[in-house]
Amino acid sequence: MLTTVAAAAWLYLLALHGGYWHTSHRLPPAQAASLPAITAIIPARNEAEVLPGCLPSLLGQDYPGRFRVIVVDDDSGDGTAQVAAGLGDAARASGLPAAELAVVASRPMPAGWAGKVWAMSEGVRAAGPDAEYLLFTDADIAYAPGTLQRLASAATAGDFAIVSQMALLRAASRWEKLLIPAFVYFFAQLYPFPRVSRPRARTAAAAGGCMLVRAEALAAAGGLGRISGARIDDVALGTLLKRAGGRCWLGLTTDVTSARPYGALADIWDMVARSAYTQLHYSVAATAAAVLGLGWLYLLPPAAGIAGLIILGAGLPAATWLWLAVWLAVAGLAGWLMMAVTYLPMLRLYRLSALRAPSLPLIAALYAAMTADSALRHLRGRGGEWKGRLAG
Repeated sequence: MLTTVAAAAWLYLLALHGGYWHTSHRLPPAQAASLPAITAIIPARNEAEVLPGCLPSLLGQDYPGRFRVIVVDDDSGDGTAQVAAGLGDAARASGLPAAELAVVASRPMPAGWAGKVWAMSEGVRAAGPDAEYLLFTDADIAYAPGTLQRLASAATAGDFAIVSQMALLRAASRWEKLLIPAFVYFFAQLYPFPRVSRPRARTAAAAGGCMLVRAEALAAAGGLGRISGARIDDVALGTLLKRAGGRCWLGLTTDVTSARPYGALADIWDMVARSAYTQLHYSVAATAAAVLGLGWLYLLPPAAGIAGLIILGAGLPAATWLWLAVWLAVAGLAGWLMMAVTYLPMLRLYRLSALRAPSLPLIAALYAAMTADSALRHLRGRGGEWKGRLAG
């Protein structure tokens, strides 16, 4: 019975769950009569290592309108501010068009604020009233030439409060290839991008690496102070703007890429364990349900299918066993097949072999373990730790 329900669930996910598994939801082409003034805000805490590979790609955007970049040094101890300033000097000295760059130090964080949201707020404060749009981005994000103009054209032509693109994450090491495409897949399953982009749908989210926000819409929604304590700031910001009536768009791209390395399993494990329990609203019951749900949806179909084949292969004569074996094999393998089919587009996006698709149950088991560990870390008082700062 449980295997049949799991197979039915995969049929629903495949056909009716907002097309979450497709990777064709891309930025709509648009032409704007005039382009708005944009200020990019980069919260940076100990990012001296990744800035040189990413910040120049943003500073070098050949954008026809006014464009400024503000790097908010969030109490770094590795010379992040100096590295950012040096990259700005190098960009200006190159003789090529370069955006204005300002490096500002974040003021002490008030109680009740999440570190990144406070740094974002400090960037908004430094931007002043002249910015029509605010590009919230991360220090590890690189932009292909022309990306900013395409973002701004789509935002203004569509009158969007937020246009967000899921960056193409790094998938170079063995563990990155195994787990990173699935990270995006699971995110899209939770927040189907076409539904986020549909005005009447309740689903709301954003991808924190690239969020172009209309400043007027953010102010009308109450500003970042409304999500001051949010640990998952991108989903919170997308939800804030959509609940306030703003049009939102979220999609995939290969023009915005992340250089953040997650070379070892421990690196990816920490990334997920840092926020999973927060996503589940610090609920032990919700965490248990999520872990059991992952097991039922992703592990039961292949387990049942393999068990059915084993029983059939054993040649047991009883008719009851025969029907049970056939039922387990058909329902289990059908669920596993549909699961693999939904994973294929994401593997293609990351230029990985389709032969990896049947491994999704193993990947889900690892993510379930990370989710359980996230709850344990919080219960032990170490939850949400990031670069030496606890989420609280």
